[in-house]
Amino acid sequence: MSDTFDALELTVFSQGVAMLAEEMGSLLERSSISPNIRERRDASCALFDAQGRMVAQAAHIPVHLGAMPEAVAAVRAAGACAGDVFLLNDPAHGGSHLPDLTMVEVIADPGASAGAPRIIGYAAVRAHHADVGGMSPGSMPFGATELFQEGLIVPPVRIEVAGAPQADVLRLVLANVRTPAEREGDLRAQRAACAAGARGWQALQARLGAAALESAVNALLDYTERRIRARLSMLEGASGAAQDVLESDGVDDAPIPIVVAARVENATLHLDLTGTSGAVRGNVNAPPAVARAAAVFVLRVLCDDDVPVNDGVARAVSLVIPDDCVANAKRPSAVAAGNVELSQRLTDVCFAALAHAAASVHAADVIIPAAGQGTMNNVTLGAPGWTFYETLGGGQGASRRGDGPDAVHVGMSNTRNTPIEALERAYPLRVVEYAVRRGSGGTGVHRGGDGVVRRYQAMEACTATLLTERRAVAPPGSEGGKPGAMGRNLLNADVLPAKTRVAMRAGDVLTIETPGGGGWGA
Repeated sequence: MSDTFDALELTVFSQGVAMLAEEMGSLLERSSISPNIRERRDASCALFDAQGRMVAQAAHIPVHLGAMPEAVAAVRAAGACAGDVFLLNDPAHGGSHLPDLTMVEVIADPGASAGAPRIIGYAAVRAHHADVGGMSPGSMPFGATELFQEGLIVPPVRIEVAGAPQADVLRLVLANVRTPAEREGDLRAQRAACAAGARGWQALQARLGAAALESAVNALLDYTERRIRARLSMLEGASGAAQDVLESDGVDDAPIPIVVAARVENATLHLDLTGTSGAVRGNVNAPPAVARAAAVFVLRVLCDDDVPVNDGVARAVSLVIPDDCVANAKRPSAVAAGNVELSQRLTDVCFAALAHAAASVHAADVIIPAAGQGTMNNVTLGAPGWTFYETLGGGQGASRRGDGPDAVHVGMSNTRNTPIEALERAYPLRVVEYAVRRGSGGTGVHRGGDGVVRRYQAMEACTATLLTERRAVAPPGSEGGKPGAMGRNLLNADVLPAKTRVAMRAGDVLTIETPGGGGWGA
């Protein structure tokens, strides 16, 4: 395995650091206030070494985890000192979209001698907050054309300096949101999770010693890289391309082309987005970190389940993003839906390009699924005093291995659903139906997974904001399999657009029918 660690030692270390990240996530879920984090687990935790390399992550949200290394890089660039704690959401400085507030604790060496403490690592927690201000409740607005309309922008700022809280910064954040008590509770839960990660990392160094810990991290990242490149070697020389569209940006109805060319050379996956649409007026733009997260996720899916997820995966990816690209957002481009919808389409198209590439070298042993539902089905409901946000599962695409599962979050989302009991207790809403949407998966040798039907009844007047996709272009099948059914949104009996904001009166019913996954094989 390496000059220092045998296979057993490295496996024990890998599982140990992964459990530290899982412990962070468990504490966050038990401590948070909002159902979105406590119940849906729309949050992610990871640990980084002193060089800012991701060493371990919990099995949380792919779009968060693939992008968090840039948040840690932004904190390092801001002049981080041991004991500092940073908060950020700025897409230009390590953020993804504004509701995802990221907290990073700079871990100090508890055994350092007198003088400035030494940095030994970073504990990071990213969580989707149900409101961070902006033009509509929930901060996932329909029709936004500027980042400033989507909520409070937080560059990397210190909320603690060498362990001393900076209460003024927290007051500033809470003064700009609609639900300050809930936000404060969730931020305190993030702080507790970061502290747990820092304690675990410090204890690990105390047990192993600084030199042995650094050697173990290097060995783990190198091992992961070798495993990834070994799988890519099965596709050596392969090349392929694919394209699809986002249906609209919420401002203009024109489809938005997403193009990916894939090739494998020297056991490295090269992805090129040349040909993809330039930046658009609406809020489906995304910073480059989101495209990188999609690339890392797709590559990880190709590998065996026991391959760790850390910085070693990203070493085997080369990504080309044009300067003017919907996946290369620059201020003041709006990005709220890019993190959730563009990320899904990038994943779909990367998989399709890889399937084409695998066929070019007859690599039948590489399992690549057909397209899943291809959307997170973002639903935001709110009124003065409360905001509710969730994403909905749908069908997963089938593959050579078998049918796609029904009613699951696919691609860049890995959240749970909001339990009906928790939703109805917290908000003036009733769920009058929640069921599998039978028959919505694409047919084939292996069937695509079915979507879901979820119907919300408003108990008081509120607004509903929808950011959804696959309402006009169905999730495609693979190898001759049929496409999954398109999704559908309704207010009472009236069909709604894929992206919209509507007023609901008490008694109105909002229905979301999510797409099925594509089938595999003729």
